[in-house]
Amino acid sequence: MGFIFKIKRKIKYIGIKNSIYYFFFQRILRINSHVPWPVHHASVVSYPERIKREFWRPYPGYLSGQYFQAKNGIVIGKNVRLGPGVKVISASHNVDNYDIHDDAKPIIIGNNCWLAANVVILPGVELGNHIVVAAGAVVNKSFPEGDCVIGGVPAKIIKKLGPYKGDSSW
Repeated sequence: MGFIFKIKRKIKYIGIKNSIYYFFFQRILRINSHVPWPVHHASVVSYPERIKREFWRPYPGYLSGQYFQAKNGIVIGKNVRLGPGVKVISASHNVDNYDIHDDAKPIIIGNNCWLAANVVILPGVELGNHIVVAAGAVVNKSFPEGDCVIGGVPAKIIKKLGPYKGDSSW
């Protein structure tokens, strides 16, 4: 894919005003300049090279207050929506030495998932396809079966859903 096409696609997706805004903060002021996609100046993305997106969107860190720590890796499927304030944390500190991060499996977020505002995803979690995570939920265990709404602290299944019917090419 050519460089010009990539730029046009991003501008079409986020708009000219937001393109200028993100360019100013990332490329001029150098806030989140290490991340190759648009990131809000009030968000943090660490280890972006360990974030694998199955599609060119979403942009982790695009909305205000998001935090993506990918020390152990994060895999994001297609058609994933990330709300403001979402925290995805792939590594915890070692309880005996806070300077060390414990190893864990990468976080996997399946296709057609929606992480609402202020969701926290903790290390090693796998979310199957078509999972809606309710606002404010803390997900500390995997839900590989998919087609459900989860929420609460800690998260649990609130409702079963049928298969996803929307356009998955988003």
